[in-house]
Amino acid sequence: MIRLAKLWLMAGLLAFGLAMPAAAQLQVRVDEGNFQPPPLAIPDFEVRGANAEMAEDIADVVRADLESTGLFDIQNPASFIQKDLSIDVQPRFPDWRIIQTEGLVVGAYEELPDGKIAVSFRLWDVYGGEVMRINGQPGRRLTTTPDNWRRIAHKIADSIYNRLTGEDPYFDTRIVYIAETGPKTERVKRLAIMDADGANQQYLTAGTNTVLTPRFSPSAQEITYMSYEGGRPRVYLFNIETGRQELLGNFPGMTFAPRFSRDGESVLMTQAQGGNSEIYLMNLQTRQSRRLTDHPAIDTSPSMSPDGRAIVFTSDRGGSPQLYIMNTDGSPRTCPSGGRDVACRITFNKGQYSTPVWSPRGDLVAFTKQLGGRFYIGVIGTDGKGERLLTESYLDEGPDWSPNGRVIVYFRESRPGAGPQLWSVDLSGRNERRMMTQTDASDPAWSPLLQ
Repeated sequence: MIRLAKLWLMAGLLAFGLAMPAAAQLQVRVDEGNFQPPPLAIPDFEVRGANAEMAEDIADVVRADLESTGLFDIQNPASFIQKDLSIDVQPRFPDWRIIQTEGLVVGAYEELPDGKIAVSFRLWDVYGGEVMRINGQPGRRLTTTPDNWRRIAHKIADSIYNRLTGEDPYFDTRIVYIAETGPKTERVKRLAIMDADGANQQYLTAGTNTVLTPRFSPSAQEITYMSYEGGRPRVYLFNIETGRQELLGNFPGMTFAPRFSRDGESVLMTQAQGGNSEIYLMNLQTRQSRRLTDHPAIDTSPSMSPDGRAIVFTSDRGGSPQLYIMNTDGSPRTCPSGGRDVACRITFNKGQYSTPVWSPRGDLVAFTKQLGGRFYIGVIGTDGKGERLLTESYLDEGPDWSPNGRVIVYFRESRPGAGPQLWSVDLSGRNERRMMTQTDASDPAWSPLLQ
């Protein structure tokens, strides 16, 4: 069995400083504690039609997706010995073993009579000398219209990633963010969206009103965000397909920091009135809202657990901004510090904590931390244990999770006066990458997998 199958297991164990059990089959080579990405070959796809350029583009996107994870050593096609690959013929494994390939992707591209395209691929275990089944099948075939070719490529990469790591995929997704242009004193902030790899960037709003903190619905078809339209911060809904914008409630005072519930039926938000900030939950069908917090302190930035039973939020009720967890129904819960309370503090280390986001897996909370004039993106267990800081910079802020809970997107200002840029980091903290945008960019949010 190819050693890639235990990739994330080993990476996770290393991240937490654990060792594999002696009886386990170690399938990932690690030298002196350093993870070594296994070599993966993705030759250009076989062309069964006229558009060889599109076939090359699809293979390029698959390579880029998998390379971006930091988990695979994507081999240079110039090193390949076998050139006459066909999806219908078993590869010459000795040719690939010579260049130390462990996984081999063989694909085929064709144009169909109805104008659509079809892309097929197989994943080979070079040292095992066998095809690796995907969803019980020896390969996969995908069809679509030519203008949708990038999604085909992302789905292929998702299938390979899932098969080799055992983790849920995340390439066929989008990221919404705030595109920033102009001088600092007259900053234009527009709602923008792009594919997770940075392609297909487009603006959703004109920039006449400042917008902040966009967040996807579970269907990935709606966005909730804060806008200064009308002169004060208020929460809006935006439908991506129709472009329709809708004010969410007519609250007195200001509303901000919105985020959808996990079922998409409600929106969490902060309402500020009379010098006090509280967290509310609004049902999108009835437009009835329910107050969740009741404290003279500032309570803000709520995020719901995957099961909908609890929220994590920021509060300064203890004297400085820290992270708290409470049950959505307001019932008392057992706190990490002992005893029971409606809202339990989970951060006790030095520094100020903000912008918490509950992991889709339910086990971790991502956050922004400020300490000693520096900013960090970190994660902590929902029981308050195991805090780990993944990034450090002049300003790192606004984390959000990939749908599989393994990668975090955030924005960074590298120095005073520098414009914000989007970055990502995996849970190991090793694979930190800048995400390219056409403008300065902040407040990113990651969509669920597209349907």
